[in-house]
Amino acid sequence: MKVILISGKHGGSRSIELGRWSRALLSFCCLGFPLGMMAIGYLAGQDSEASALRGATLDTIQEGLDQQSIGLEALQDQAELKLQALTINLAELQARMTRLDALGEHLTAMADLGNGEFDFSQAPAVGGPLAGEYSVDFSSMDLAGEVDSFEARLDDREQQLGILESLFRNRKLADETWLSGQPVEKGWISSAYGLRTDPFTGRRSRHNGIDFAGKEGSNVLAVAAGVVTWTGRESGYGNMVEISHGDGLVTRYAHNKQNLVAPGDLVRKGEPIALIGSTGRSTGAHVHYEVYKNGRSVDPSSYVRRTHR
Repeated sequence: MKVILISGKHGGSRSIELGRWSRALLSFCCLGFPLGMMAIGYLAGQDSEASALRGATLDTIQEGLDQQSIGLEALQDQAELKLQALTINLAELQARMTRLDALGEHLTAMADLGNGEFDFSQAPAVGGPLAGEYSVDFSSMDLAGEVDSFEARLDDREQQLGILESLFRNRKLADETWLSGQPVEKGWISSAYGLRTDPFTGRRSRHNGIDFAGKEGSNVLAVAAGVVTWTGRESGYGNMVEISHGDGLVTRYAHNKQNLVAPGDLVRKGEPIALIGSTGRSTGAHVHYEVYKNGRSVDPSSYVRRTHR
């Protein structure tokens, strides 16, 4: 290959014969070098773009992590608040359970269910094989729902126990107002109800009560719960106490040495209301016991022989 060089100053020319390696070097200088520079520039641009893209991606990831961290802290705060609320609810439920246990023990005593038949001081004895798998997935449990369910069961238990207590009280009240037994702790019937020989005149006369002979100064007992309607000294009766028991029933206790109650007092069955004496028309220490039904005198014997309901 020849290369002709022309001189612009002298108008002459000169030819140069290029060999194979010379031609290759010349081709590289004219074509290869520019192309190489272009390739280097392209690669540099690609690397810069990739770096910028990676930087933007890292910034986005970091921002997401920051938001997730903030969200996690908020969830932790909510979880702590819920845990505190559940703790308070459980404490309240425990207090209610304690009251229910106390009520159960009270009802057990009222019903006279002893010998360990009902023991509210200990947890119920339960047992049995575990059904299904032996693992429990606590993550799927709704603790708030469990507390609500437990509270609903406690409400139902309180209601049932309240009804049971009401029934016991009504039964006890009925037992208290049930006329039965004799008005003395110790004694014997010295004169029955009905016609008898009067101890002062020797004539036949009607006796409207039963006389219980006893030790002077010992207790006279109310045969049923009621309200004291009258106390004082009555001709022939001496010191007397009158009690109204409701349902038209009234009892009288006469010849007392001393009355222990006053009008308006509420007395319970078996409560001392007077002391045995011999005041009024009497020959010795005893209690004259009368029963009135709707204002009419009735024989107290049937009430004395009564047993508890």
